[in-house]
Amino acid sequence: MSGPTPKPGIMNIAPYVGGESSLDGQDRIIKLSSNEGAFGPSPLAQAAYTDAASDLHRYPDGGCVALRAAIAELNGLEADRIVCGAGSDEIISLLCQAYAGAGDEVLYSQHGFLMYAISAKAAGATPVFAPETNLTSNVDALLGAVSDNTRLLFLANPNNPTGTYLSGDELWRLRRELRDDIILVIDAAYAEYASRDDYTPGVDLVDGGGNVVMTRTFSKIYGLGGVRLGWAYCPAGIADVLNRIRGPFNVGSPALAAGLAALGDSEFIERARTHNDTWLEWTRSQFLSLGLEVPPSAGNFVLVRFPEQPGRNADIAEACDTFLKSRGIIVRRMDAYGLDDCLRVTIGLKDEMQAAFDAFKEFLEQI
Repeated sequence: MSGPTPKPGIMNIAPYVGGESSLDGQDRIIKLSSNEGAFGPSPLAQAAYTDAASDLHRYPDGGCVALRAAIAELNGLEADRIVCGAGSDEIISLLCQAYAGAGDEVLYSQHGFLMYAISAKAAGATPVFAPETNLTSNVDALLGAVSDNTRLLFLANPNNPTGTYLSGDELWRLRRELRDDIILVIDAAYAEYASRDDYTPGVDLVDGGGNVVMTRTFSKIYGLGGVRLGWAYCPAGIADVLNRIRGPFNVGSPALAAGLAALGDSEFIERARTHNDTWLEWTRSQFLSLGLEVPPSAGNFVLVRFPEQPGRNADIAEACDTFLKSRGIIVRRMDAYGLDDCLRVTIGLKDEMQAAFDAFKEFLEQI
């Protein structure tokens, strides 16, 4: 008896695989594989999450009213144009479900977040990537990859896994030169870490650029990856569409409580940002001193590329990953992103970054 047949394209999806979290035989594990916040969640968020336990028999606020109001107040936005989801991943999926299907194309940058292609295929659309320049999204290449069938363009800014970003001026140029009917989705998951003067998370484009959506997450600087909470700021018409197709209670009560408390802990967020600024620069400079290639990063991670050894770079990256694991250190292989000669390293605590550097140095001295 044959089983049911899924829609065309579903079986061509390579499932997303998150960063590893455990190792056998290691007393202490340093996890630097998933770009999680170095300090974990805010104590206020932890307390709010615990307090929510007594009401787990109640359905959550399906409209996320209090959380949307807090997000709007903090960022100077219109609450009615904010849509919350189970992580920004869900928002990405909903956008593809609503605006792309068979015969349509979803465009993204070459080393963009894996969920863009996965969500496009799940909706029946075709993912298309445009080449990057020096591991950075290229506006001209993106525009050149636009076809009559393009419906959505996803741009992670800063980009994961490269850490690079496009300036506000370049984002505006991209929007101006795109067809009006193409939705530009700016994935600003790492916006809270990006402190460059020419950076914008995309609020200005949503308000003045036409069909632009900005997505954000509580998984990074807020340290709430485990509760799955994200949001989008949209034109009113797109917000209306997303609210029609999302689940009626797509964000749970503990996530809502933790997110609301996290937004109010500005001292914790500033501490996390200051720590990242310090150790991001330290980590990059130390890895550069080992002869490794490390692009400037505007996130809470660095991409490490091994020096050119024709035909051996991927093998060296794999060997280094194995060596790091033998020292209890987990980083992220980048094969799925087409960067098999690279490893991505999250910025953790001071002793974790020092241990990671020492392990990289010891490995390189052996090859």
